[in-house]
Amino acid sequence: MNDRCYLSSIRDKRKISDFICLLFICLSAALSVILLTVIIIYVFMKGADSISFRFLTSVTSVLKGTVGIAGNIVNTLMIILITMMIAAPIGVGAAIYLNEYAKPGKLVSLIEFATETLSGIPSIIFGLFGMMFFGQTLKLGYSLLTGSLTLILMVLPLITRNTQEALKTVPDSYRHGAVGLGAGKWYTIRTILLPSSMPGIITGVILAIGRIVGESAALLFTAGSAKNLPDGISGIFQKIFHSGGKMTVQLYLSATSEGDFDTAFGIAVVLMILVFLINLGTKKLTAKYDLTRKE
Repeated sequence: MNDRCYLSSIRDKRKISDFICLLFICLSAALSVILLTVIIIYVFMKGADSISFRFLTSVTSVLKGTVGIAGNIVNTLMIILITMMIAAPIGVGAAIYLNEYAKPGKLVSLIEFATETLSGIPSIIFGLFGMMFFGQTLKLGYSLLTGSLTLILMVLPLITRNTQEALKTVPDSYRHGAVGLGAGKWYTIRTILLPSSMPGIITGVILAIGRIVGESAALLFTAGSAKNLPDGISGIFQKIFHSGGKMTVQLYLSATSEGDFDTAFGIAVVLMILVFLINLGTKKLTAKYDLTRKE
């Protein structure tokens, strides 16, 4: 009798503890959704009225009496393009070397440790380094190129580590099977490993773009804050070597030194829509290249 009561007591305690854990998990999930919803609603309520065709296609000018972020949008797109054109191939190539060619040992461990450490360094330190090295030592000054080179250092570990982890998820049987059929190393990587790990690689690249879009501290030191539009097609190439402020930089300046909160919240709305589109694109591309779903 006493044993039955004891077992019943244990079961009751387990039920209570399970219920408390389930309640905590549900509350955590609900809190996350509520916080996200509140932030989105608040930002849209504050900034939606600022969004207009003129706001998106003009530049702020005291003489013309216009308020717009077209220059900042162009600067943002140019920095993303320059950064990813250099960082993506280097990051993917480094990951292929580390995972497929380099022999496991102290050197590989040291490189992996270095990339992990780089990914955790505050962005303002990258900005300080970029300003002194690219801006002053290489005499690139405040320019989109200086900002992009600095951002390459920031996103390179992210792309490398994500690609490396994606390559590790490919079963070794794929490699052994390809070798058994007489395929070479590079042929195996190009036709089997990279397509199989493409969803992970795309996720790393898109996350890197997301970090570029959201970065501001490092670019305040390196890219400056100019918001003028390039003068024609030739002006686009010349603009690479001139100062240019991203949307996040202009948001910071509008909310602090300029005290223009309408513009700041307007930029915030545009940034949130951009992040939403990036996440949506990530899901679409990941699903498209996910070979496991096609089998």
